[in-house]
Amino acid sequence: MVHLISEISAAITTLKYHTDNMALPMLRKTNRIKTLAGTLEIEGNYLGEEKITAILDGKRVLGTMQELAEVEGAIKAYEKIEVYRYDELKDLLEAHKIMMHKVLNDAGSFRTVNVAVGSHIAPPHNQVSTLMYQLFEWLGESDEHLLIKSCVFHYEFEFIHPFRDGNGRIGRLWQSVILSTYNPLFGILPTESIVRDHQQAYYNAIEQSTTEGECTKFIEFMLERILEAIEKVGNIVGSRVGNLSDNQQKIIEIMKTNAKVSASKLSDEVGISKRKIEENIAKLKKMGIVGRVGGTRGYWEVRQ
Repeated sequence: MVHLISEISAAITTLKYHTDNMALPMLRKTNRIKTLAGTLEIEGNYLGEEKITAILDGKRVLGTMQELAEVEGAIKAYEKIEVYRYDELKDLLEAHKIMMHKVLNDAGSFRTVNVAVGSHIAPPHNQVSTLMYQLFEWLGESDEHLLIKSCVFHYEFEFIHPFRDGNGRIGRLWQSVILSTYNPLFGILPTESIVRDHQQAYYNAIEQSTTEGECTKFIEFMLERILEAIEKVGNIVGSRVGNLSDNQQKIIEIMKTNAKVSASKLSDEVGISKRKIEENIAKLKKMGIVGRVGGTRGYWEVRQ
């Protein structure tokens, strides 16, 4: 754990350096979409990144009422990730109400029935309130590193299983809230999508920790996924920092000041042929740095 914390601290510092030296307003949106798709897919909602992007852009998409309600709730809950106070239980209850308000009639309230998740029998419903207050009391008072606290909280929250539904989604959200308190950059990391990529191992780590009576395995698993998320985003950002030619940088700067600039005008201002302009734009689009909105009569969107 100590080794992983050290690696995470170094990796997030490197990422902060790159993001401080590059304007990446689209990084937050891109990774938020990955986060939403990841956390929902773990729970069996497979609308995916493309449809979630369309929903965020105000477009209508095909899906069941349940799927669309889950996406809408997740979008709204994650919008407030920087507002939630990680050690306030009422904020977590509010997050659950926002996320599940169109899915559950008791959203934002603890369950009033006993539940079992696989082989795990959650604590009786009449103990949930006390256990959650104790967990948040520990969260606010413990002097453990926030990286460790985020993982412990995530495990204990899933063990208590305080809600009738939405526990996985809220547990993952709240770990991101805690991590964002440690470093705001965690608010733009798609950790949930990395967990989705290791979904069975995620369940295995929870089950093994429950069997052993301590959450060491889960902490180690989550710290590895957090590091993986940082490195994945760092590789993307690093490639953008290091691989832009002078001409590509000029194209970007011109697009920033004139979003409707044509390829011919870019050719004149950059001083290269129209064909070379089109080749460079294609590369920038492939890297996700620029995009075209609205077709031939639209405009350029600089995503860096």
